[in-house]
Amino acid sequence: MRIARFSLGQEPRYGVVEGDDGAEVIYVIGGDPLYTEVKATGKTHAVADVRLLAPVIPRSKVIGVSGNYGGGGGDAALGGDRTAPVWFAKPNTSVCGPGDPITLDARLRAPAFHAAALAVVIGRVAKDVPAAQAAKVILGYTVANDVGYRFSPEDRLAGPDQRGFFGKWRDSFTPLGPWIETDLDVAAGWPVRSWIDGQARQDGTTAELVIGVGELVATASSVCTLLPGDVILTGTPAGASPIEPGERVTCEVTGLGAIANPVVRR
Repeated sequence: MRIARFSLGQEPRYGVVEGDDGAEVIYVIGGDPLYTEVKATGKTHAVADVRLLAPVIPRSKVIGVSGNYGGGGGDAALGGDRTAPVWFAKPNTSVCGPGDPITLDARLRAPAFHAAALAVVIGRVAKDVPAAQAAKVILGYTVANDVGYRFSPEDRLAGPDQRGFFGKWRDSFTPLGPWIETDLDVAAGWPVRSWIDGQARQDGTTAELVIGVGELVATASSVCTLLPGDVILTGTPAGASPIEPGERVTCEVTGLGAIANPVVRR
């Protein structure tokens, strides 16, 4: 089932998306699927006629892991040359939706990097969850672009302990979408790709994950309680590259769809 969050000029609504690519229809549902039973309202809209929003705004946090792909994958914002996965966090205010601008800070000269990622959406309160039981606390999956600045050694914000906050926490630096897919088999090795203005940048698969989804959930939940709507970014393949104002970044996970966001500077 594909769960979308959308608007038609009014308060955000939820719906279930069905149909072939390019001809999808949203069947409007009542309430919030994270907390209430999904109930049809009888209303439908063509996806092309609505504005898709980030399918979830995390109640508390976004958790990510850098360097979690084999074959040279890594997060440039946290240091792409690291040899072991590194955990980090982002606030829920970093989340935006399909088509929303990624806003770069005009005061900074450091490059910002895009990073396509499979994102896990938590569906229920989870603490100390065994990896084998992780599926029971996962609502579904969506596409993410884990944007972050990469600072040079000469930059005053270059300290490794500061990169996460100054490089990752910024508004608009976690685009999510286009919807949550509840039935994805992540072990199947789905392609994870990205493009800048149509030029290919990344091309990996979820089969390359060093730490699998179950273990990611287990590790995160051993450190802190995961709440419904929390998001875990599973890492990014090799090829994450700098983005510039005026460009358009597209991130895709086969089986989930794609999100595209323009880049601006303010």
